[in-house]
Amino acid sequence: MSVLSSFDLSGKTALVTGCKRGIGRGMAEALASAGADIVGVSASLELSGSEIEKSVTAMGRSFKAYQCDFSDRSALHAFIAQLKADGIEPDILLNNAGTILRKPAAYHEDELWDEVIEVNLNAQFVLSREIGRGMIERGAGKIIFTASLLTFQGGITVPGYAASKGGIGQLTKALANEWAPHGVNVNAIAPGYVATDNTQALQDDPARSKSILERIPAGRWGTPQDFAGPAVFLASAASDYLHGTIVTVDGGWMGR
Repeated sequence: MSVLSSFDLSGKTALVTGCKRGIGRGMAEALASAGADIVGVSASLELSGSEIEKSVTAMGRSFKAYQCDFSDRSALHAFIAQLKADGIEPDILLNNAGTILRKPAAYHEDELWDEVIEVNLNAQFVLSREIGRGMIERGAGKIIFTASLLTFQGGITVPGYAASKGGIGQLTKALANEWAPHGVNVNAIAPGYVATDNTQALQDDPARSKSILERIPAGRWGTPQDFAGPAVFLASAASDYLHGTIVTVDGGWMGR
């Protein structure tokens, strides 16, 4: 196999959660450009005619859409059952769906904490367990989590988010330890500060935005396109010996 051909995803099916916009959409489009068919799911994804569907099908790949509220455990199990009923067995699972709720820790209500942990950590474990079981049986599969800089750092006014993303880092390693012998790669991508809906509050705060940019060696906010290469790498045969790794895509933030 040549180096370039090891990145080819032709014949693969990728399940991408949180694919409607932002980093998730960027990574879904990247996987499609490398040859994968895409199964997309998010809470508000249009079942037909979405922008991500148009983008993927324009590349000659298929796109199938689902809706799922990842804060609702019963809805998640119903979604998993529907996947199985539809005969979909993903070769690649990209766990990108997530949420962030900002409030100082002393005033961070149970409801805020519970929602973030359910969406960002619990749902991702359940989905990985159910999809991962099939990968283990087939002896091959790629699971990619979207971690965060707050997998390593504590952040400010986002205790639930920081806890959930710290948990994702450990879950990545835990699943890799068990599933690597079965041909299943489990890794994560930790985005830095990226210009998406999740960081709009920071972008709109002149003082915070200035302090963030001053620390990033690359001198700019990231974009969804910055995740295309890492996503394809972790989803392809090029990363077959990579297990339990968290790849930081942060403009150099963590090296500062």
